Amino acid sequence: MNWIDLRQIKQIWEKQKPQVLPGLRVIGVTSLTVVSLVVGAKQLGWLQPLELKAFDRIVRLREDQPADDRLLIVGITESDIQAMARSTPDDATLAKALRNLEQYEPRVIGLDLHRDVPQEPGNAELQQQLKSPHLIAITKLGERADAVPPPPHVPEERIGFNDLPVDEDGIVRRNLLFASTEDTTFFSFALRLALSYLEPEGITPAPSATDSNVMQIGSVEFHPLGKSSGAYEQLDDRGYQVLLKYRRRWDVARTVTLTQVVRNEVPASWIRNKVVMIGTTAPSAKDLFYTPYSAGEQEDHQMAGVVIHAQMVSQIISTVLDGEPLFQFWSDPQEWLWILAWSLLAGSLAWMVRHPVALGLSASGLIVLLVGSCVLQFQQDRWVPTVAPAIAALLSAGLVVTNRAQQAHQQQKMVMTLLGQNTSPEIANALWQSRDRLLESGKLPGKRLVATMLFTDIRGFSHISEQMAPEALLEWLNEYLEAMTEEIQRHQGIINKFTGDGLLAVFGVPMPRLEEREVDEDAYRAVSCALAMAKRLRLLNKGWEERGFSAVEMRVGIFTGPVVVGSLGGRDRMEYGVIGDSVNIASRLESCAKERQVDPCRILIAEETLVHIKEHFEVESWGPMSLHGKQQQINIYRVLGYALLPPPPIDVIPVPEEGRSTSV
Repeated sequence: MNWIDLRQIKQIWEKQKPQVLPGLRVIGVTSLTVVSLVVGAKQLGWLQPLELKAFDRIVRLREDQPADDRLLIVGITESDIQAMARSTPDDATLAKALRNLEQYEPRVIGLDLHRDVPQEPGNAELQQQLKSPHLIAITKLGERADAVPPPPHVPEERIGFNDLPVDEDGIVRRNLLFASTEDTTFFSFALRLALSYLEPEGITPAPSATDSNVMQIGSVEFHPLGKSSGAYEQLDDRGYQVLLKYRRRWDVARTVTLTQVVRNEVPASWIRNKVVMIGTTAPSAKDLFYTPYSAGEQEDHQMAGVVIHAQMVSQIISTVLDGEPLFQFWSDPQEWLWILAWSLLAGSLAWMVRHPVALGLSASGLIVLLVGSCVLQFQQDRWVPTVAPAIAALLSAGLVVTNRAQQAHQQQKMVMTLLGQNTSPEIANALWQSRDRLLESGKLPGKRLVATMLFTDIRGFSHISEQMAPEALLEWLNEYLEAMTEEIQRHQGIINKFTGDGLLAVFGVPMPRLEEREVDEDAYRAVSCALAMAKRLRLLNKGWEERGFSAVEMRVGIFTGPVVVGSLGGRDRMEYGVIGDSVNIASRLESCAKERQVDPCRILIAEETLVHIKEHFEVESWGPMSLHGKQQQINIYRVLGYALLPPPPIDVIPVPEEGRSTSV
């Protein structure tokens, strides 16, 4: 990049800086404020319910994995309960089912049924089956009053607790692997089954080589959940928990009924070398739990406890043997940056897009992009906040729009105070649309441009005012000024000031006219406006004469030249100023040779205006003349009317045919 390119870049930056820097400041301050509030609300746990709902929704969007053929679920169904005529199988039935399963050499059998008290008949037979080294029984930790002890005489290494960690909204999203007291560590039912399955593979748990507080099974480290993992905040992280990755919403493994097992109707290949889990699946047993899938189901909203344990067993085995990754989480600073990025993006969008419909569509697209990004991250087994950045984005966009609207209101008030009451609605709207380029630091900055000035004055106003009462004079003068104002606005001019019985109108401000053609258009509008004023004056005189007032005459001076325009005054008192010698010349044209009032509305222009209106108007040369306060003479012309040529192709108010002149 050469030095010329750098200079051009600098020039572009200097030109855009007045518009860019305020926007960056508003976006930055707004985003930092919003993110601070959102992060604070997040850390207080206020957003956790919404984040968990978003988590559930994304879980439902994930594609189900194939059923795990390493597992077999033996479900106690409603038909089994009706066949047994009892809510839980007796010990004899259960012993027979275990015996039939054992003959096909499963790798491990998990009994998700409490057997702390005998269920006669057949308790002795069941006790014999419970001695099998391949059987894992359950206990319930819970509170002391809710605790359920394991079956008697089953060694501790074949006992696992079946307590499920339930979030505050009643949904199971976590897999509790260990629970511990001061002197005892308890293994979960699912972990016992998974470790028993992995043991023949030579895989056992051990502390991680990098962190002794982290469990490693095979080559995989199972990092536990912390208080603020993912979208959790102030999580009860007691024990050793990981986020549960559901394999499927239903049929996580092949399922058979207890009756089929008792009748020995299950193929040996479904049992041999498998993890077999026995538990109740009948709704009447009420061993049912809500899962992330529950909200998306039309019926059967809950999942049986034995099926959830199967999900947990499958997760552990798949992680160790199949390389299925566990969920990962960002650190707090990474999440804060994530939220800030979306807040800044939304704020920038709200600042740049002005049209309400476009802004609404853009904001909707941004939220869709955010959700899509979160879903994509989730597909990569990374849980990142969804609701927090969405709230931050919407708040930032809303506050930026509010700030912009407030600024717009102030700017509009300023623009309309300076210009809006004295110009046409079209011009006022154009000024308002261009306000960012016009306004700098709360003011209209001074700009040098070429414009056409139009001065008017009533001839003999002092004599008229002597003959009228003040109240009548004010009413009469307002009627006159209102008519002249209408014509100026119709011709897209701006009234800069009223001077008692006169006024100054400017054509070609406040936006710079960059082409010669545009300066020509301004001059044409100014002269056309003067002719329209003359016509309105004739109508006013006719009405005044009918009401007993005297007819009046007026003078118009028009000059085209360079001026400087911008705000004049201070914060408490400000007006739109037009400064330059061109203004003085227009004023002198209006007042020169007052005795030569050849018609009711005398319109004088200088040669500097004539060159811009071409041959579209008929004029009469008055020759070079000296103006008051000017050393050099100026060529002056009186406008007689429109020429026979068609008007130029510009947007001006059409003039009636009777307004055209055929004078030569």
